[in-house]
Amino acid sequence: MISTQVRPADLRDHQRLSNLIFFETRSHRHLDWRPPLEWLGDDFFWAVEEGERITAALACPKEIKGIAWVRLFVHSGSWSAENAWTVLWDAARADIARAGGAKVAAIVQYSWFQKILELNGFESRQSIVMLEWSYQPWAAREAEGVRIRRMTEADLPIVTAVDCASFDQLWLYSEVSLRRAFSHSLFATVAEGSRGIVGYQITTGMGTRAHLARLAVHPAVQGRGVGGALLGHLFDDLVRNGCLKLSVNTQSDNLTSLRLYQKMGFLRTGEAYPVYTFDVPGSY
Repeated sequence: MISTQVRPADLRDHQRLSNLIFFETRSHRHLDWRPPLEWLGDDFFWAVEEGERITAALACPKEIKGIAWVRLFVHSGSWSAENAWTVLWDAARADIARAGGAKVAAIVQYSWFQKILELNGFESRQSIVMLEWSYQPWAAREAEGVRIRRMTEADLPIVTAVDCASFDQLWLYSEVSLRRAFSHSLFATVAEGSRGIVGYQITTGMGTRAHLARLAVHPAVQGRGVGGALLGHLFDDLVRNGCLKLSVNTQSDNLTSLRLYQKMGFLRTGEAYPVYTFDVPGSY
């Protein structure tokens, strides 16, 4: 008889989890530059082990204190999606509660996953919408008193502080995540004024396509052209390097970002992904 156990995943599980993700078509992976298996070793990464095989996994590690994203949910054909989720979510939710609780969020790309979340009490919050810029002539934009320069690794603590001031808690990135994004970036720049760094952008990609992974402008200088200046310099870099398309995503209710992107020539692609959240209270 094959023994079955639900347990925290660790680095020794990397190959078996990689095989599971590769061979199983029904899997949820977070929309992110960071592959889900990079979170192995973090808290709240659970696996179902049957004999020598891992047949299901759920990862919802914390991005910042109090916020955890569902980075991975995958299961083999020996499980139904509902049963695999129940077994793993029960373990993960208890673990999160013992650690003080968190808001658990997920970006939904598939209807089957949306059904599971709704059946388990997750609530619809907003949507992520996709936009794309294709090469077109544009007028150079500068922001008075601000210069755009290349980001360096030494800038990351201040970049993190700007990020923290610019977004709601759910959408904040930790310095660790921003550092990883910077290490994978195609182009990364900061906007610097008399008060120091007031904005930044990090873009990833390869070949003729790129993705604007993050753009933030400190609230104290929003509306003064800093975002447009960052994008204008990015467009210059893209065209010089043969990248003629740039994608970006933002929240459906982030009207400031939507206005900026559309003003700079981005068009909605029609893709939208619901965001669901579930509050796990701490158990003391």
